[in-house]
Formats: sequence, C-alpha cells, structure tokens
Amino acid sequence: LFLSRHHPAPSNYRGDIGILSPLPTFEYLIVIPNLCLMAYGGKPSRGCQMCRIRRIKCDETKPTCTQCARARRQCPGYRPPRPPNATEKKARGSFSNAAAETSDSQSSSSPPTSPPAETVPTLLQLPVEDLASCHFVSNYVLIPRQALATTRGFLEFLVPLLKKDTLAPSFKHAFDACSLASLNNRVGCGNDFEKKALGCYTKALAATFSALRDPALVKRDDTLAAILLLGLFESITSRKGMYAWSSHIEGAIELVKARGPDQLKTKTGLDLFIAVRVQMIIHSLSTGKAPNINIEWWVDDPVSLGVSSDFQKFSSRTALLKNEVNNLLATLTRTVSNVRLIEETMRKCYALDKEMVEWLRVLPEGLRWTTEAWEDYNPKRDYSKAEAFPGRIDLYGDLWVANLWNVTRCLRIVMASLTIRLKAWLISPADYRTTPEYATVSATCVEAISDIIASVPYQLGWFCKRKQLKVRAQLSGYACGEDDTEKSLAGFFAIWPLVCIQNQDYLTDLQRIWVKGRLQCIGNHLGVRYANMLSQLNLRMPSMLIMRDRLMSNAHIASPGKGDAPKSAPDEGGQRNAYLKVIQSQTEQLKQRAVEKPGKVDDWTVKTWLQL
Repeated sequence: LFLSRHHPAPSNYRGDIGILSPLPTFEYLIVIPNLCLMAYGGKPSRGCQMCRIRRIKCDETKPTCTQCARARRQCPGYRPPRPPNATEKKARGSFSNAAAETSDSQSSSSPPTSPPAETVPTLLQLPVEDLASCHFVSNYVLIPRQALATTRGFLEFLVPLLKKDTLAPSFKHAFDACSLASLNNRVGCGNDFEKKALGCYTKALAATFSALRDPALVKRDDTLAAILLLGLFESITSRKGMYAWSSHIEGAIELVKARGPDQLKTKTGLDLFIAVRVQMIIHSLSTGKAPNINIEWWVDDPVSLGVSSDFQKFSSRTALLKNEVNNLLATLTRTVSNVRLIEETMRKCYALDKEMVEWLRVLPEGLRWTTEAWEDYNPKRDYSKAEAFPGRIDLYGDLWVANLWNVTRCLRIVMASLTIRLKAWLISPADYRTTPEYATVSATCVEAISDIIASVPYQLGWFCKRKQLKVRAQLSGYACGEDDTEKSLAGFFAIWPLVCIQNQDYLTDLQRIWVKGRLQCIGNHLGVRYANMLSQLNLRMPSMLIMRDRLMSNAHIASPGKGDAPKSAPDEGGQRNAYLKVIQSQTEQLKQRAVEKPGKVDDWTVKTWLQL
C-alpha cells in the first residue's frame, strides 16, 4: 500500500495571479505482488453523489472525481456497484479461479511479507480554514482578464496581501471570518463554522482597534483591507442589519483620508482606494448622507479615466443631490424664494438624468448587453422560485459590466423619485399622480425595472446551466475555481438593484413576488444573508418618501424656535405638543407599513431607507 499525491489544476486556473494552490487530491493504490489478472467488474459505476446533485457528467475518477477536484469540493464518493448479472458472474468466476491458481503456486514458494490491508481511507481531510479560504476566493475575488481601463475586479487587492509571508493579525482574522461565514452559509447547518467565524470576527475587531491606535499600522494596506472585510462580513451574515456595515464603511472613509495621496502610488493602495470609493457611494445612496468629497476622489490615472470615472462621478453627484433634496423637503416652508429653489433643484435632476442617458448611449460596444433568450409566461408557475421572469433574458460582458448598467438604472430611478417628490411639494395638497411629470417618470422607471429584471438571470448563473447557448467570452474571472458556476459575488452585486426596484410604486405584484424570491435565493442559496433581511422590506417609493417629506416638514414647522413658522402652525404649548404627537404617531405607522413582518428588519435600517 502506498500513497500517491497529485495536484491537478483546472484548465482555467491562472497561476500568475492565483494565491492558493488547487486542493490536493489523494489517491491510494493497492499493489498485490505477482497478480497480473484483473477481474472484470462489468459496466462502470455511476457518478459520484456531488455530480448527481449538480447534474453534471462525472468522469468517475477514483477516489475523487475530477469535477469535484476542479470545483474545490470534497467528493462524497460513489454508490455501491450493482449486483453482477449471470454473464458477469461467469466471467468473474473464471478469472477468480485463474487468480487463485496463480496465488496458490506463489504461496508455496514464498511466504507473505505483510498482512493484508483491511481498510483504505478514501480522502484525506483538509483543514477547515484552507477549504474556507479557497471557497471564499473562488466566490468573491474577481480579477479582470485583460488590462482594460473599462473593466474592474472586486477584492483584487486580496491577492498580493495574501501572498505575503506574514499576515497582519487584523487582516488574517477578518479574512478567516469572511471565509468561514461564506462557507457556512453555502454548506448549511450541522457544523461549527458559524461559531468559528464569529470568533475570528471578534478577534479581527480587537486587532483592528489596536492597529488604528498605532501610527505605523494605521496607514498600512492590510489595516484598510481588514476594515473592508469586516463590512463584507456584515453583509454575508446580516447579524445587525445595516448599522454595523455602515459603521465599518464610515471608518474606512476616514482611514482613506488619513492615509493621504501616498496610498495611490502602489497598485494595491489604488485598488483599496477605489474599493472604498465604491462603498462610500453605495453608503451615501442607501443612507441619504452626503458623500465625503473633501479630498480628491477622482484619481488622475488611466485606471480611473473614461467609463469608470464617469460612472463614479454620476453616482457621487446623485448621492449629493439626494442629500440636498432630503434636507430641503424636510425644512423648507412655502415662500416665493423657496418655490424658486425647488424648481431649480428639479432642473438639476432633469439635467443629470439627461447626462446619464447620453452617456449610456455612447458606451463602447464591448460594454453593451444583448438579448439572448426569451422566457414565456406560465400561469401555473410559482414565480417566487423561478430563475427568470417572463420576457427577455440579457447577456453582459461580465459582472462588472452588468453592475455598471444596473447601478446607472438605479441612479435614474433615484432621480425620478427626487423629481416627483419635488413636484409633490410644489403642488401640495393636490395629487402629484395627475401631473405630466409623473407620467414621464413612470415610463422611465418601468423601463429601468424591466431592464434590471432581464439582467438578473445572467448574474445568478442562468447561462451557466445552459451550455448549449453560445456565450461570449467574459472580460473577467475569479482568482481560483471554475468561472461558469453560481457565485456569491454575483448575488452580492445583484442585491442593491433588486432592493431598489422592489421598493418602487411602479412594480407589478407578479414582479414584486419574483424580485423577493430572487433576494431570498441570494440569501439562502448563494449565502449572502443580507438579502434575506432586505426582502422583508415593504417600502413604496416615491409615495412613502412623499409622506415622509410632509411629516418632517410639519414637525419642523411645529417645533419651538422656528422663526419662519407660518401663522397656521399651532402657537400654544399644549396644542403644539399634541400636534407633534400626532406627527410622531403617523411616523410610527409609516415605519410599520415599511416592513412585511414586525421584528424582521431592525429599526435603524427602516429609518435609513425612509430617510428619517
């Protein structure tokens, strides 16, 4: 009995950028001296259990099939062979007799040198941390295949940081926490991965806090990377809603400001800077806070020029405008000068939306999408579990291209919402839904919603399951593992566009059922639990935000010390307090309506989405 160890690498493994060797496959070979005849075992055994579950062809390699080795999965083994038929028994009997005769003749001349082996293990167990790290890198680290300024990766800064001989404690614990949490969410219960992940997360928090107090460590790349990973951990586990994630992103923004322009001199520092900038804009759009642009966020470098730079600028300008509108509608009283200010702000919204439409029109051909399939409507189908919604199914160059289009569509929806909120303020108390602006905005949002829905099947692996469709080469791939499988990062990218359209007034009931089903699929199947919580939101935009604007404006007018309060506002102390209580009660009712079931979404997250 001897051990033969092999390291097969998948055909698309990129050794120049890979950070971890492919998982080793261990084969045990039994050598029986002088046995030259082998028994015929009939037809080959069926595929391994994992290949049968994944519904792919198994090459039936022993002890672990090549498909499992390439996918970095532990092969669970094969079914026991079926009983041989009469012909096979006859053939096997003849071979056995010949082997027995040979064995008898050999045994008379030479005694056995070793006892026979009783059991042979099928697969050596690898450390959980190694399995988790491979799983995490193959699901979240996206690397551009080509050095194009129009393509981007995700978490690519992890590659050089993980290649270091010694990892900083804060970074190592944060990486292990994300890896174990991601693996736990994909393989299900019955293990202690979640407990280990939480332990690593606690250690990472302590180590990061210590690093932030050290003048030498605070400006290191791995300290900033640890904070970004802590934010990702909150999205993967969804332990405390949006609050913890928001805190980590705000900390990363402050750290970038402290690091200064020197961080842009290295590739890793630039990648970290870009990652923080993206998270800052998502944070601003989600919370309504103005993005922190006191430093030069637009880098004068080919990586940030062109499409990427324009995309980031549109996102930042939208976040700034949203913050401005929130403040105006919550504090302005109806005066001639304020009416002019609101009208001017509406023109800003129209102008920015027009710029985005023109920018999308002239995008390079490589960044455009194509319609590759059509899904027919089935009245008997449960669309909460359907992979595709009735209508077209679009194909994109890669995940980053799909994300670019979908985020831009969401920005246009945000612009439409701001426009209607401003119009509702101008014509209040008349019904804003009777205005020409509402008709125009509705058409824009319905089109954007349809486009986002048509992109989701591509993001969630619809084309990976249909090999017969000829799919164009992707512009980026993962740091290890197979690219044509369902990935957690794809679900992570799809969350914000799905939540954005889920909350719109313009969505049909069937579309909303499908969108919530996709969010639950991302949370339960792809392991990004943050999506499960967001699927419980029952917001309606812009109608709920218009109600929010009126409640906050009334509360501002009724508050003591407001010199611009109109004469109609209650002026007696008792009346004012009663009026404020009514407003507070209506605000609580609005918060309750914003959630499907009480307790499923934390209060901070609900208030954040309602801009309260």
